[in-house]
Amino acid sequence: MSIYVGNLSYEVTQDELNQVFAEYGTVKRVQLPTDRETGRLRGFAFVEMGTEAEETAAIEALDGAEWMGRDLKVNKAKPREERRPSGGGGGSWGNNNRRN
Repeated sequence: MSIYVGNLSYEVTQDELNQVFAEYGTVKRVQLPTDRETGRLRGFAFVEMGTEAEETAAIEALDGAEWMGRDLKVNKAKPREERRPSGGGGGSWGNNNRRN
């Protein structure tokens, strides 16, 4: 399981996040997603801790905490949903029974 960290500063680094979460246990991994087109950070991250208890401690301590001028949103990450392949479809293109 991992932790979702939202409302992050766009200036944050993996090392800075690692230091903050290391206060609550072992940090296994930090992911800072970037925008595909601009390469800019997207303002959120995922952090994996060593144990469930460490994750819970970090969530309880950091959710709503002010850091780098922003109020953090910290909670358990939801499983990633399968994305449907793009390529149209998925909606009505109009009413074929319409009379003019």
